[in-house]
Amino acid sequence: MPAGTEPPPAPGGDRLRVGDWMVEPALNELSSAGKTVKLEPKAMSVLMVLADKSGQVVSREALLSAVWPGVVVGDDSLTQVVIKLRKALGDVPEKPAYIQTISKRGYRLIAPVVRLVKDTPTSTAPESTFPSAGRRRRVAWIAATGLAALVVAAAGIWWSNDERIFGVAPAAVTIPSSEAARTAQPTVTIRPFEALGDDPQSVLLARGITADLITDLSKLSGLWVIDVAPLGRQAAESPADVPPIRYVVSGTVERVDDRLRLNVYLTDAQTGKQLWSERFDRAQSGLFAIQDELGPKILQILPAKVSEAELRRVAQRDTRNLEAYEYFQRGQSALLVRQKPENETARDMFRRAIALDVAFARAYAGLALTYAADYRNQWANDGPAALDRALEMAQTAYQINPDIRETYWVLAFVHMERRQHEQALQYLQTAVRLYPSFADGYALMGGIDTYIGRPADTVPLLRTAMRLDPEAGDLYFLLLGRAYLFLGDLEQARVNLEQALARNPVNLETHVYMAALHVLAGDKAAAAWEAEEIRTLRPGFSSRGWLDTYPMTDVGQRTKLIQALGEVGF
Repeated sequence: MPAGTEPPPAPGGDRLRVGDWMVEPALNELSSAGKTVKLEPKAMSVLMVLADKSGQVVSREALLSAVWPGVVVGDDSLTQVVIKLRKALGDVPEKPAYIQTISKRGYRLIAPVVRLVKDTPTSTAPESTFPSAGRRRRVAWIAATGLAALVVAAAGIWWSNDERIFGVAPAAVTIPSSEAARTAQPTVTIRPFEALGDDPQSVLLARGITADLITDLSKLSGLWVIDVAPLGRQAAESPADVPPIRYVVSGTVERVDDRLRLNVYLTDAQTGKQLWSERFDRAQSGLFAIQDELGPKILQILPAKVSEAELRRVAQRDTRNLEAYEYFQRGQSALLVRQKPENETARDMFRRAIALDVAFARAYAGLALTYAADYRNQWANDGPAALDRALEMAQTAYQINPDIRETYWVLAFVHMERRQHEQALQYLQTAVRLYPSFADGYALMGGIDTYIGRPADTVPLLRTAMRLDPEAGDLYFLLLGRAYLFLGDLEQARVNLEQALARNPVNLETHVYMAALHVLAGDKAAAAWEAEEIRTLRPGFSSRGWLDTYPMTDVGQRTKLIQALGEVGF
């Protein structure tokens, strides 16, 4: 998911009694003595995890892992969900009857749990009908505002390399199709490498090795790299327009003292046959040497046409300083949380990486995004100065190494924030011409097209991004949903915005567009409910104040949004 996929709270038919409450996981409902209470999906997920371990202490880490799989979130997210869950249950933390806090360890469900016979699933309204306020998820915990396009891929993997060709007018972008992917070249996916043991540094290294291998293989014109992150995904669950994955790369990472052990496997997804595997056991300082070998060894097995120039590019490393690399990975993880404290932590990590390697272009690119976040979220005392600093850092990254695709992406993002959309599109068109499987490039292009009043052009670009990265998370659905809203297709807008909220219930921009959607659809109750959520996420929210740092330049769309939000007090 990257990041951010909403886990199902429980199998659809399971019902249980917890204390005095009947629990309906499929409906996200609690009922007792004629009273029904709606739960947020995350709150139901937490309750189900605790119920599965009834009477046992469940650590905060275990809950975060189970309820937010593959997503980096702060402890506050869990705390707020538990607060809301206790409120729904009528529980009192000082004298708990349901959820007991175990200091420095986690939580324990102390109420009796009885699992009931599976009922026939309750029918729900068809997708085409708008939900009433009473049947919608309630997302009322405090969280940071979502930066809708800051890291277009939820997993944040937009780090890669490309060629120095910018400076000439880019050719028209050819959007890849599923059929072309099936017939022209092999497709491969990189499963997230698994960190063995409890060592936090191993987790960072596993993430970095996964991201870098995706980066390396994405440099090749003869190979489609499709990002389908979850392990064990069934083929039947893949969207119909996702090219079939032929090859799968997976692996494990383990640190033992100062040794690094890496096991890598290449499997034919169609036959299940393991085509190649190798174990690397080196001093930890040998990480980059392993990475230099890994890509070419995989390419020897894959039936991809690779030139000598492309092989040389695969061998390029962004840094050879292991400590700088680790600081960068920590910064990247903090950046993905998209909250002000974590944004400041990310900035500190990127600066430390740069202090150790002044030519670390990726760290400068990450630093640029922290300043862009300050501007967009209005965290900085001087927003324009923060945006100028973001441009300076993005340009520095490009000057150091114009042969990585992230420099194009970050420059495009900063120019977008500056409302210099044509310049942003030029950088992105260059990037996707060089890297036809660069999902984030297509997604950001689509987002910009909506900002400048071309939502019809957004749709095929986002569909392409979703084919290439089916597990990108909430942001792709948000970009597609808002495009449909401005196209007047409220049903498609609702479907996609609901998908975005299911993956990230605390993204302010998604709630803004959902409120506007309900106003346009004439559902005043649902619009008022969304307005309440917006005020919870950002007290004092006003549409005009929010639009001050929002990169939409199309006057008609801005007016439509302001008028719709005005109907609910914004």
